[in-house]
Parts: sequence; structure tokens; C-alpha cells
Amino acid sequence: MGGVEDEEPALKRMKLSSKGVIGLSNGSSSVEPVGGSSSDLMARPLSLEGDEVIGSKGVIKREEFVRIITKALYSLGYKKSGARLEEESGIPLHSSVVNLFMQQILDGHWDESVVTLNKVGLADESAVRAASFLILEQKFFELLDREKVMDALNTLRTEIAPLCIDSNRIRELSSCIVSPCGQVGSSKQDIVQVRSRPKLLEELQKLLPPTMLIPEKRLEHLVEQALILQREACQFHNSFDKEMSLYSDHHCGKNQIPSRTSQILEAHDDEVWYVQFSHNGKYLASASKDRSAIIWEVDVNGGLSIKHKLLGHQKPVSSVSWSPNDQELLTCGEEEAVRRWDVSTGKCLQVYEKAGPGLVSCAWFPSGKCILSGLSDKSICMWELDGKEVESWKGQRTLKISDLEITGEGEHILSICKDNAILLFNKETKNERFIEEDQTITSFSLSKDSKFLLVNLLNQEIHLWDIEGNPKLVAKYKSHKRSRFVIRSCFGGLRESFIASGSEDSQVYIWHRNSGDLIEALPGHSGAVNCVSWNPANPHMLASASDDRTIRIWGLKRLNVNVKYPNAYTNGNGIHHCNGGALR
Repeated sequence: MGGVEDEEPALKRMKLSSKGVIGLSNGSSSVEPVGGSSSDLMARPLSLEGDEVIGSKGVIKREEFVRIITKALYSLGYKKSGARLEEESGIPLHSSVVNLFMQQILDGHWDESVVTLNKVGLADESAVRAASFLILEQKFFELLDREKVMDALNTLRTEIAPLCIDSNRIRELSSCIVSPCGQVGSSKQDIVQVRSRPKLLEELQKLLPPTMLIPEKRLEHLVEQALILQREACQFHNSFDKEMSLYSDHHCGKNQIPSRTSQILEAHDDEVWYVQFSHNGKYLASASKDRSAIIWEVDVNGGLSIKHKLLGHQKPVSSVSWSPNDQELLTCGEEEAVRRWDVSTGKCLQVYEKAGPGLVSCAWFPSGKCILSGLSDKSICMWELDGKEVESWKGQRTLKISDLEITGEGEHILSICKDNAILLFNKETKNERFIEEDQTITSFSLSKDSKFLLVNLLNQEIHLWDIEGNPKLVAKYKSHKRSRFVIRSCFGGLRESFIASGSEDSQVYIWHRNSGDLIEALPGHSGAVNCVSWNPANPHMLASASDDRTIRIWGLKRLNVNVKYPNAYTNGNGIHHCNGGALR
């Protein structure tokens, strides 16, 4: 924290008074004893200017502002500047009594520091006792370190124990005397090294009021708060934090939302039903009615080209799922089989199927060692990678056409168990919770943190559910069109601050997640948009899959249209088309 441990800034001061802190030419400092009555030691306000305020709103107290800047200067290592500011403003960072107290801590004058602390005049007696406990505990440790066992025991019995602060901690300290390799540390030396004297000052700072000891990095904290508030108030915020500046108030325009077609992928021969970016954002997988899946590779310029075309399914491919490490991919044929592929080679590693019912969905466990699939007989099956069936959950667990998700820790399995209900099934405890809607559920999508669920409904609404604890509905999104097909939505953008969805009117819809406001409706496709996927590593890249047999990649409007992509050609509008070219 700050610069306390390296060079304590509070002790390098201009001379406050004939009995205050005196800065030394070598950069060190000393504190002269403060004489006079005990009333001279009271922590009186440092204000030399009354309650003078600065700023246009009249809410910033000048004295506090100057002290916080001074503290920041010392913490940043600008000791001369800090001292000059104290001298020129006439506002000391700390009072003479606080400087005395801090010097006593650093010098190891424990009894004197406790006396000074009690004379400061703090109203919170519990804070004084807690601070005294930390000081005397440090005294105890250092006595033990110097092998003054009886003195340490006396300090524990007559000084620490009467404070009645923490009986468990007192027992731990007692064990240090009985056995130096006790509960607190592996040796006496380790125990003492747990907290150096400067570190003790940092711990005391957390107990004492900030008017007495300004918290470390207080100015940085205030500035960060201001930036975060600006970021949260920005409806279109979708830029990285490194792009924010202190020089001007932060505001993102719509140009931070991917709304311009940067590339059209045309390698499928029929409707494209599903797209999903890999977790690292380096690949995009697509699934099509043409019974193929394609792995697309994202290059350094943001262009996509075919890496592998995956053939082998006998029926249309309805969905895909990336392994946790993005090295393998699952593809699911429509009521057929699930296939596992090696992403680097394009080789099929395993086929998962059962006699009788077809497989309708697929998902990975977070460990990457097992997969799940939903079956057409409404059961859910768990498989090891080698194809061995590990467990099966019978009954009304999933529907004929159903999404399947697993929470981040692998604890809960999510599936559509009835037309209007989603099952949250605890794999270990077998406990079941439900999300129940008034309308038929067509699809759902889980947030990256596994805390929220997007649910697409038959009535052309998308509902956002908080699924921590008892599920509760928190937001609704409207305007997209859905009447006949399964339309999928997704979370996306920086911190998943946006919601995107396909639509049967050939457009891609984007809403602000928290406000529910519709931000964009993106035209371009000539058929229903079945699925969308936002690149998790690039908030400025969005993919959409359509019945028009294409995948559109959406980027920012300020995109450099001169960038060239492999296996692509450019039309007069600056849109890059990729028809596959040579397969790699």
C-alpha cells in the first residue's frame, strides 16, 4: 500500500512548530517530544481556513482536498513536492500528535505509543482498544524474537489480555510461548515477519478515523470511483478501460457498438442455424442445415477464413459447443449423434450415439473430461470422452428441441423440461429448481458468470433471469420478430453489457442490458436470422447466422476497409466476402 513501507511520507515534513516534526536533509526525519498539557495532544481539526470550500458545486472542502493531494504526492515518491505543498498551503498532512504517534510506532516505543493513542481524544473507544491490541501484539512478537520470553508473557497477561479483544487470538499468542512452531506461524522468525512496523502502521490506519490518518491511495480511489461512475452511466460503453482518460469526461457513442457488416461468410450450402465463438475469441464455429459444420479462424486483423469444414453428420447440424480449452469442438446432428472434433487437425475423435433415441443437444462439463447430451426421449446423458456412458437422468429432463447449459463450476445442469419451464438440476444433490414462464420457451443462453439466463419466448419477448438462489425475472427485451422458427439471443460486449438477438425479419437486434433500451436493429441479411454470437475476446465483433446461407461479421463503423482478408473479395461497399477458398 502506498509508500509507507519504503519511506514513510508522514515523517518527512517541514518544521510545524518548535516541538513538531523536523525534516532532515538526508530525507529521513525525527520527531521531537511534544510538551505541554495533555490537552495539547488532542486531535483537534487541522483546519486553518475554516470550512472553506472549492469547486463549482461547493461540496469540496479545501483542507481535505489539499491533505489528500499531499498524501498522494508522498505516496508517489514526490517528497519534496509534498513538503512544499504543506508549507505553502499552511495545511499539514498530520497534526504533531499524529506524527509523534507514527514515529513512536516506527521506533518501537510501544508503551509510549499506547499512551499517545489514548491522549488523541478519539470518541470510539472500541477503535482505541483494537489499535492498542495491534500495538501490544507487535510488542509481544518482537520480545519473543529477542528471546525475552518472560517479558512477552508478562505483556500478554497484563497488557493484551485485559483489553478483552479476541480470545482466540490470545490463545494463538499463548501457543507461541509454549511452542514457537505453533498455530500462528512455522517459526518465531516467521511470526514476527508477518507484520513489519510500517505494515503495522497500515493496519492501524484501517482502525483509526481517516481524519487522523488519511487512507493510502485515497486520491487514486476517488478518481477510480469517478471513472467507474462515468463508465456505468455511459449507455453505449463498449471500449476498454485503457481508452478512458482523466483529461475529459467519458462518453461512448454508438460507434462503439458493432453495427457495420465487415465480412460475409458464404461457405455453407443451406440455412445456417447456429454460430458460436470460442472462449478465446480466436475461432468461430457454424452449424448448417447442409449437414456440415465449419471452424472459422479469426486473424490478427479481425478477418475470418475457413480452418476446417467438418463432414460426417447424416442430418442437419443443429448446434455446436466449444471445449473449455477451445482445443476441441462438439457438433450435434438433429436427432442424430454428437461428434467430437480436434480443432487443430479437423479430425473426428469420437461419435456419441445411442440405439433408439437421437441426440438433440450437447455441452461440455467445465473440467473438459465429460460431455452432456439431451436425447429425443427427454432424458439427459453424461459421457466420458471415450464414449462411455457415465450417468443418465430419465424423465421429463429435456424436450425434443432443447438447449443445454452447465454452470461454471459444473454444479447445475440447465435444460428446457416443459414447454414453459427451464429445469435447474443440481447434479450432486439432485435438487431441482425451475424457471416458469407464461409463454412457450424456444431457447435460452447462460451468462459467462453463470448468474443470469436469457430466455427467448414464443410471444416475441426475451426475458433476463437472475438464477442465483431463487430465480427472479429482472428485465425484458422486445421489438424482434419470431413466429415460426427457433431464434437465439446472447450476452455480449464489454462485461456482457448488451443483449443481441436474431429475428425473423432478417435483422439483428441489440439492447442495452440494464436499461432494456433498443440500441440497434441491423439490416443486411435476406432471410431469418437464427442465431447470434458476440466475440468474448473482442467486444467490437458480432456474428449472425441466417437462413440466407450466410454468416455476417459485424464490426465498428470506423473499420479500416483497406484491411485484406484471406480467401475474400471486396464489393463496392467495402464489405468483404469469404466463400471458403481452399480448405486448410
